[in-house]
Amino acid sequence: MDTDGSHEDHAADDLAPEADESRTQPQHNAVEQGRDAMVAELAGEFGAELVRAVRAGLARQDSPGYGVRGPSRLSWYDFATEYARALWPGRAAKTRDEVSDALTAITLAMCSTIPGRPKEQVLRRALRHWAFVVPKAGGPEMPAEDRLVLGWVAKASRPLVDLHDPVLAREVLESLRRRIDGGEASVATMRRKRKVLVHALHYAMERGELGSHPLTRVRWRIPKPAVAVDPRVVANPHQARDLLAAVSYVGGYNRARGRRLVGLFAGMYYAGLRPEEAIAVALPDCRLPRSGWGRLVAHRTLPQAGKRWTDTGDYHDERGLKNRPPGDTRVVPLPPHLVALWRDHVTTFGTADDGRLFFSEHGGIISYTTYHRVWHEARDLALSPALTPTPLAKRPYDLRHSALSTWLCAGADPAEVAQRAGNSVEVLLSRYAKCLYDRQSLNNHRIEDLLRSYDQPPQKPGTEESGSPGGEA
Repeated sequence: MDTDGSHEDHAADDLAPEADESRTQPQHNAVEQGRDAMVAELAGEFGAELVRAVRAGLARQDSPGYGVRGPSRLSWYDFATEYARALWPGRAAKTRDEVSDALTAITLAMCSTIPGRPKEQVLRRALRHWAFVVPKAGGPEMPAEDRLVLGWVAKASRPLVDLHDPVLAREVLESLRRRIDGGEASVATMRRKRKVLVHALHYAMERGELGSHPLTRVRWRIPKPAVAVDPRVVANPHQARDLLAAVSYVGGYNRARGRRLVGLFAGMYYAGLRPEEAIAVALPDCRLPRSGWGRLVAHRTLPQAGKRWTDTGDYHDERGLKNRPPGDTRVVPLPPHLVALWRDHVTTFGTADDGRLFFSEHGGIISYTTYHRVWHEARDLALSPALTPTPLAKRPYDLRHSALSTWLCAGADPAEVAQRAGNSVEVLLSRYAKCLYDRQSLNNHRIEDLLRSYDQPPQKPGTEESGSPGGEA
């Protein structure tokens, strides 16, 4: 019995796990099914998020506001410094200066309002002198104050892509209308700065930082500049000779502050040279006979830009002729009166070390300030009190305007005049075809004489004089 009883107990023990397993199996299956459902739900949500992210990325690439690399992370200031450095190599010093000036104005307009803003003058100085300039090897280091100022600009600068906001883009464009003193800038200045902004944003598109040009959505117009030269600035030959004679009386005789520049201004009037062309005239390029017409082969200019913008560190930048390919030349005939002036100048003052006819007391290149100051003093000596406040020959460049107008009024072929002046015929006729000062009075006399010839009434038919009444038939 015991044996049988123990056997039954062991059998019951063997059957107990099966009974427990059969009872827990449904619970285990339910847990696994719950986990599978949770995993599937999470996977679905993750998949949906992934799809949305992919679609958003594709939408950003297709959006006109983003470049091929997606939304740009550059600030305007970082982009502008990169653009200035990319544009620097090979550019004229004057172009570098103008680009820096435009980028400074745009950067100030792109700064948000954050604490610690420096004074306007300090901001402009740091941006103009350091931010958009490629430093020369061995040049001076940036002052600590300017470094702190540029650090503030880097923090305050808005992102480049913010220019896709038409409101902000218009604010930036409107800032180009203002001068430093708050007045309205000239049309030429506005057009120049806008051109820099347009070109910079095209560069951003090339780099993949922008997908489209932000300014296409902004209707902002600049007045058209005056193309024709103001006839009030044009001097007639008598006035031009009086002005050149007055130049020789400026300054003391020994220093010859004015006498050194008579030939320079005479070249602008008699040969129609630009100031930067006249400053670069060298004796080897001239043919100055004892009598008759001479000749100048113009091939270089010396525009003044500032040593910060030139590759050599000099104030003047040696360039070729304006609007001409490198190495091109222009033959300029020299009238006998100018030939005589230049011969006398070489006899009196000699030439500079490089052969230049016109130079300072120490042999340097004549600066913009020097010849402008002399011209203004000579103008006060030569013109009457009634003409001094007028625009007549107010700038040395007006001598060139007067020269080209004189040649055209003399009946010279416009194509020949354009060749001598280094302009196209279209530019010549649109800008320089102006009457001489007081020329209208001469034309008025001609018109008046023509009208007077018709004051007598015409004779009636049949009253003409004939032969004597008793004449033969």
